Amino acid sequence: METPFLKKVYKEQVIPTLMKDRGYKNIHQVPGVEKVSINTGFGVADKGAIEDITDQLTAIAGQKPIITKARISVSNFKLRAGMPIGAKVTLRGNQMWEFLYRMINIALPAIRDFRGVPAKMDGRGNYTLGISDVTIFPEINTDSQKNAIGMDITIVTTTQTDEESYELLKALGMPFRKSQAKSQSEGEEAPAEEAAATA
Repeated sequence: METPFLKKVYKEQVIPTLMKDRGYKNIHQVPGVEKVSINTGFGVADKGAIEDITDQLTAIAGQKPIITKARISVSNFKLRAGMPIGAKVTLRGNQMWEFLYRMINIALPAIRDFRGVPAKMDGRGNYTLGISDVTIFPEINTDSQKNAIGMDITIVTTTQTDEESYELLKALGMPFRKSQAKSQSEGEEAPAEEAAATA
């Protein structure tokens, strides 16, 4: 199986660059991407809608998601324990690298008036990005799409600090907003916003 392009970039360019810039003594100190988690919620939906949404997530991730179910009943929302309310998928290995490449280089630039994504991490070196419209991914056929969905994408890294995570993702091509990227590099907190996709 051919090595994903972004994985090659990481091994051949990102690792040497980070070792030089951050003074890592050996390759095992260089941070990497551990996994990518994608999840979406659809609330109370019928079987047909659930199948349509999971099909969309499968097309985007290249892997079938698992259905998440309600743990408690909430009468005000007509929600019963055990009722399906969302879907999630966790990517590792080559599928993770393939997805990251498509997201960074194809999907995000397709957002209308795109100016970059927020540079705020979670304080533990992980990064979550909200996508309000999945039609920015070319795998979604807008003509046959019945249910518009959004999703949260969490990139889990092996770093322990936001600064290292930012440098890693930036080296991989993550298009951070310039003004926020400057604040992040200076150790300031950037405002958390979603990357809104417009069909």
